Amino acid sequence: MKSGKENPKLSDSELKIMEQLWKQGDCTAKQLAEEMALRYGWNVNSTYTLIKRCIKKGAIARSEPGFVCHALADWESVSVAETEKLLDKVFDGSANLLFTALLGSGRVSKAQLAQMKRQLEELEEEL
Repeated sequence: MKSGKENPKLSDSELKIMEQLWKQGDCTAKQLAEEMALRYGWNVNSTYTLIKRCIKKGAIARSEPGFVCHALADWESVSVAETEKLLDKVFDGSANLLFTALLGSGRVSKAQLAQMKRQLEELEEEL
């Protein structure tokens, strides 16, 4: 959502719906419900409720025929907002603490670390 609108505040379950839409593209609510049942064991009513919440929050648009769902919120904007929320909630707003925790977790491979270094160098050149 780069139109100057504020990103909708999405729950973890609503984010799962959005992730599927970003991955799959426009699809019917029925297709989303089938995928969520396979992935997470959700029942149809739960998925439809989450889709309707996303519609109400402005993250998804519904079109007819067939209750086709279209993501209005884009991945990049939502991921930035979620990262900021995580920084504030867990790391007192400190990107350094997040970075240190990530590196200390052992979940970053040498290849990923090299890529991060390149990205940091590119950002440094832009500043």
